Amino acid sequence: MIEILNSAEVARAREAGALVADILQALKSRSTAGTNLLDINRWAKAMIVEAGAVSCYVDYAPSFGRGPFGHYICTGVNDAVLHGLPHDYTLADGDLLTLDLAVLLDGVAADSAISFIVGDSKPSESIAMINATERALNAGIAAACPGARIGDISHAIGTVLSEAGYPVNTQFGGHGIGSTMHQDPHVPNTGRPGRGYTLRPGLLLALEPWVMADTAELITDPDGWTLRSATGCRTAHSEHTIAITSDGAEILTLPRQPHP
Repeated sequence: MIEILNSAEVARAREAGALVADILQALKSRSTAGTNLLDINRWAKAMIVEAGAVSCYVDYAPSFGRGPFGHYICTGVNDAVLHGLPHDYTLADGDLLTLDLAVLLDGVAADSAISFIVGDSKPSESIAMINATERALNAGIAAACPGARIGDISHAIGTVLSEAGYPVNTQFGGHGIGSTMHQDPHVPNTGRPGRGYTLRPGLLLALEPWVMADTAELITDPDGWTLRSATGCRTAHSEHTIAITSDGAEILTLPRQPHP
């Protein structure tokens, strides 16, 4: 299903996106060495409930997962890049942490992910990988204008990632979003320009470049959810929800206030 939202629905999507962004930044500021992933999940739950929003994850049970996800946020550490199931793990200085959050607010969903280094250690290779996903995300957003095609976005993202030297996996990528979290069209992180669905004002997309340092192969944890790099290398993931407008793409998942 591909949804085209009206102006009132896009306005509600802005509120949902700002909420997601604010929660992610608050969680980032609290995620220090010594923080347990289960604490992050607990904090996320409290902020979602306080805002009157609904988690898109707790009851989420797609074919690629093992039953309902049962948690409020995805937490990926180091080699865990997607669908990281929060568990009893204490963050250490220098860990690369990815937080991925989606909520439904007033009937519209928003989805975003950030990757960052915990503590004072800043491994240059990890910083470079995070920066590459952010540059790829910006390139995809720049390509998302009315009349362009999904392939134009995919090509823009894939070009940045490949030029940075990272293998690109196309099993999981961006997606349409609206009254539900995951919708058509699928937005692979590489592709051919001029192909695929034509973008229209009112279309919402979650774009999410993610990479693994030296492989394109994923393995699944025994928990049935967490996807890790097959080689154990580090990973990074950046994501924004955008709305296609008559003037181009509007980023919906930006925080309302600056955070440290």
